[in-house]
Amino acid sequence: MEREPRYRLAPSILSADFARLGEEVERVVAAGCDLIHFDVMDNHYVPNLTIGPMVCEAIRPRTTAPIDVHLMVKPVDALVPLFAKAGADLISFHPEASEHVDRTLSLIREHGCRAGLALNPATPLHHLDHVMDPLDLILVMSVNPGFGGQSFIPAALDKIAAIRRRIDRHAAETGRTIWLEVDGGIKPANIRAVADAGADTFVAGSAIFGAADADGGYRGVVGRMRAALADAGIEGRAA
Repeated sequence: MEREPRYRLAPSILSADFARLGEEVERVVAAGCDLIHFDVMDNHYVPNLTIGPMVCEAIRPRTTAPIDVHLMVKPVDALVPLFAKAGADLISFHPEASEHVDRTLSLIREHGCRAGLALNPATPLHHLDHVMDPLDLILVMSVNPGFGGQSFIPAALDKIAAIRRRIDRHAAETGRTIWLEVDGGIKPANIRAVADAGADTFVAGSAIFGAADADGGYRGVVGRMRAALADAGIEGRAA
């Protein structure tokens, strides 16, 4: 049985070259990335408009890497089956965007995907209090959602650490592992600090797609991120 990686890199295609999106996906996976992150925005819940299920469906044949869909939309439930059918493997959403958070988590799982809850910088942790059991992933936003290329909010480190403690307690009680993903301003210079706070999955957009190698690939920047994570000494955190 193949061992899970100690950490996961999830390039956000929001920062990719959309004129050659399929090639971009293949190149980041070839560079050693683990997931493909889809930022879905509706110009309603957040002030931007991005991509929908058709793009997910078009990318699905180009990679076997899991597709990690982050829904920044309101309402949520109607899009869940569409992205599941389009090939999503993980679907996360914001508690403020759902009338019934537990029902939406169940809906995601019923459609064969892993379910995640995304927390904005000002979203309190009490939203996690009664939904740890159906969660597969908690996504911490370290920028305010809506646009790529923003700077990491340092206060997110304390929030990540607090969620890590919750996840570890839950794992000790149930044996279940929940991924802790961070999205926003992640780059080689700060990824170690984010890992030290407790994250095991890292979304990076402009830091990866804006640092292509001379041949158009991404082994250089991905290698720098992996080197920083290796220095952090993460052991067995992802499962």
